[in-house]
Amino acid sequence: LEIEDDLEKLEAAEPILSHEIAREKSSDTFVKTSLSLVFCFLGLQGSYLTWGFLQEVIMTSTYDGKGFPSSTFIVFSNRLLALLVACVIVYGPFNRQPVTSRAPLSSFAPCSLSNVLSSWAQYECLKYISFPLQVVSKSCKVIPVMFMGKFLSRKSYPWVEYVEAVGLTIGVSLFSLNESGSSEDDEVRETKFFGLLLVAMYLTCDSFTSQWQDKIFKTHKISQYQMMVGINTFSIFFTTLELIRSGGFVSSVAFITDHPEAFNHLIVLSITSATGQLFIFYTIKKFGPIIFTVIMTCRQMLSMVISCLWFGHALGGISLFGSVVVFGILGYRINRKYKQRKG
Repeated sequence: LEIEDDLEKLEAAEPILSHEIAREKSSDTFVKTSLSLVFCFLGLQGSYLTWGFLQEVIMTSTYDGKGFPSSTFIVFSNRLLALLVACVIVYGPFNRQPVTSRAPLSSFAPCSLSNVLSSWAQYECLKYISFPLQVVSKSCKVIPVMFMGKFLSRKSYPWVEYVEAVGLTIGVSLFSLNESGSSEDDEVRETKFFGLLLVAMYLTCDSFTSQWQDKIFKTHKISQYQMMVGINTFSIFFTTLELIRSGGFVSSVAFITDHPEAFNHLIVLSITSATGQLFIFYTIKKFGPIIFTVIMTCRQMLSMVISCLWFGHALGGISLFGSVVVFGILGYRINRKYKQRKG
């Protein structure tokens, strides 16, 4: 359950948390609120900057001349730790809130499958495109989210949403075209095109996941941690089947046994993925989705800077302009959503 940069997905869980937000805000002092905000900011940045960095390291680096054998195994590892954390929270002795509502386990299967596919595509695409291009391309998530919203929930969107979607597409196109360059041969362009197809797969599957989660939240009134348990349970099931079918389980275990550095990277990647989810839910509960989106937009920009500096990605003038267009529209979108809520 990787909730990163999409306001629609955050709003799915917000009705469950709204009464807790109001209760906690009334008792918080300015200092306490400020410290909590700093805690959330540092927790999210630390978790997801580390997660993004290691994601690129594992997928683009080699260990003794060999690349990591299976993206599916990485997804499996992330989901396994996330499931353990969620089970401790929901069913552990420290949970003071009894589980009063449940959803049928089968209801989590569709969004779990789409979540696994989106995560696999997110890792796999880094074999074909750069991390900065992946980050900027993921900003187009609003387009498939709107499509899935219309298809699954019969939602309607104002014209400004469509204008923002077109603007984001233009910004990503400028970034992608300039990054490609005219000196690349046909084979390289074809490889990069396949990477962009994987990004499109990620966006589509991830958008389906958020809309299906929204239906579960509204229908069964479960908590966000119960959602983590349900989705990750099926994610383990789906990834295990694929790893057995492809032989990826045996090859991946042998690989991390022979390359302890890869094992360490995988452990830290899974830990930061799990802690990132916890910080997501805590931030939304404490400050709402707008503040969370601002923090994560900052994270996107910092991730691009770190990737360019560490891995040597060169960005031309048009790429920089394209990224300014993308993040400018995201900033406008955040401000517009804030004014709507305030009004």
